[in-house]
Amino acid sequence: MFVVLLASAAAVGQATRGTEAAATALSADRTRPAALGAAGRLHARDLGLVINTNDPYSVAVGAHYIAARGLAPHQVLRLELPLVPVLDRDAFAQLQARIVEHFDDRTQALALVWQQPYAVACNSITGALTLGFDAALCSNSCAPSRRSPYFDSPSLRPFTDLHLRPTMLLAAPDAQAARALIDRGVRADHTLGLRGAPPVHAFYLRTSDPARNVRVKSYPAPGFVPQVGLNIHVTTADALRSAEPVLLYMTGLPRVAGLDRVNWVPGALADHLTSFGGRLSGDSGQMSVLDWTGSGATASYGTVSEPCAHPQKFPHPRIVLKHYVQGSTAIEAYWKSVRWPQQGLFVGEPLAAPFARD
Repeated sequence: MFVVLLASAAAVGQATRGTEAAATALSADRTRPAALGAAGRLHARDLGLVINTNDPYSVAVGAHYIAARGLAPHQVLRLELPLVPVLDRDAFAQLQARIVEHFDDRTQALALVWQQPYAVACNSITGALTLGFDAALCSNSCAPSRRSPYFDSPSLRPFTDLHLRPTMLLAAPDAQAARALIDRGVRADHTLGLRGAPPVHAFYLRTSDPARNVRVKSYPAPGFVPQVGLNIHVTTADALRSAEPVLLYMTGLPRVAGLDRVNWVPGALADHLTSFGGRLSGDSGQMSVLDWTGSGATASYGTVSEPCAHPQKFPHPRIVLKHYVQGSTAIEAYWKSVRWPQQGLFVGEPLAAPFARD
């Protein structure tokens, strides 16, 4: 049964102090205060785009993204990659070298425009490009992986401050769905938390799967956050049944039913904690994150190799929402919410920023 919220959907303010108050309400860790980021976010000028010229999807979707976000020629790297789910280490080293050679200090984050490759051995391709390839993890993928220095960071310039570029895969089930995903991300900017805007909803589900419910203890308290017009629901169910506009949907199941009935708002984030949500091809027996982006979510996350039930390998329920309502982009909010992201594939339109004020 859904938690009943008693607060009214009052009109909300737009000031930065409102988003900081909301972030305090969504404290990242009950044992310590939340680390509030300074006002600001990544912008289109900070992003590098990588296109695989061997892949018709990559070429078509990349062209759409360049136009949609107004990227300059120096922000785009075109190269040839094999069309395989898992990139071997030699091919990955060549990709990494080309990225280092092409992009300068202005480039703070990366978007990869393809559906595959999505992994490098047991590492996700987004984890390997951001943090470096971790070969030792592949001997025991259930072990703790590298801690991300970007986790819950206040940094607005990750390459400048931390010498890493958070990376996201711009992937959807097909090119048409990818173009729709991009358009949702662009439409999302500067739309939420404004005076008079209708409230949106974040849904956190407790499911019937105990092993995949390890994030429940980190769910925020249900209620209304008036500063940003956000209703937070914590409910016991295996699928969302609500007509409310959905900003965030977090759950833990191998497959999630009813995604075609979700009323997604542009910029929505959604993920399911399971072993192989980041495997975008083949039959793992589990739902791929492409089902989220194909159904109308704007960004998602899933692991490409067996992570075991470490909550640190998945988005932290309060931290991702905290950074998003402070005005961060989807790539910043998601990357800052995962403590051990080496196996995690970050997927979606990276620059979506519905709460941005700049």
